[in-house]
Amino acid sequence: MARRFYTLDVFAKEPLSGNPLAVVVDAEGLAPADMQRIAREFNLSETVFVLPARNPVSTARIRIFTPAAELPFAGHPTVGSAVLLASLRAPEHAGGADLGVVLEEEVGDVQCTVRLARTGASYAYFDLPRLPEKIADAEAGALAAALSLDPQDIGFDRHQPTVYSAGTPFCFVPVASAAAIGRARPRPDLLAHAVCGGRGAFLYTRETSDPDNAVHARMFGAGVGIAEDPATGAACAAFAGVAMEFEPAENGRHTLGIEQGYEMGRPSLVTLGLDVSGGKLVAATIGGHAVRVSEGSLLL
Repeated sequence: MARRFYTLDVFAKEPLSGNPLAVVVDAEGLAPADMQRIAREFNLSETVFVLPARNPVSTARIRIFTPAAELPFAGHPTVGSAVLLASLRAPEHAGGADLGVVLEEEVGDVQCTVRLARTGASYAYFDLPRLPEKIADAEAGALAAALSLDPQDIGFDRHQPTVYSAGTPFCFVPVASAAAIGRARPRPDLLAHAVCGGRGAFLYTRETSDPDNAVHARMFGAGVGIAEDPATGAACAAFAGVAMEFEPAENGRHTLGIEQGYEMGRPSLVTLGLDVSGGKLVAATIGGHAVRVSEGSLLL
């Protein structure tokens, strides 16, 4: 049976940048073991498998696999899948009103909004299915050794290593400078223990390549088969909790640009939206562009 697939570059406006994503749109009947084997074949950060929705008001159910494991939730698969499904099912709305897309993920239903472009990249954002929660603190010395950095490279101002999750846990590692973050070289044997249960180490610094952005980041996730990720939407979602712990925003709505992938030659931009009321984070969004790159069939 031929199963259609598409690839997209997500969190980027131009092809061959951002984070590549494969989406198998005819996944009904595939066993989870088959999905895992196909994800290993694509060998991208994530591969999405589209299934019929359980709830008739939803757009689709999706399952997300890295080359090594299934994830309950991930950001660039959500943005890319929303853009792709909207473009396949409602192309007549390109250039028109925003479209609502509901994706059933293992973490729960994810509400997405898509702005289809007539040509080139389209934009989508989604409401976080759950707000970030702090899991643990992490030890700076262990992370420095696991990342081949000096202990003084870890931390700046009030920022210290922590583990947060908004559906998928990550270890957040504040790095003092862009030079230091560029020097980071993970040691998988040490990093697996240093991240304190996180799916990867999300390094971040204030020193950005684009002055309009707030954060420059890298993400290492060898434990789930991702040596380095060009853009990590689920980590950016959880980063909302990090931002509120160390630099709490005033009441109102705020937008943070998070750049990633520059060291890989895959520049990416994730837009994190924060909604703060009563001194607390009450809602957040993740958004970005996605552009279709290829399509074909799996002969399985």
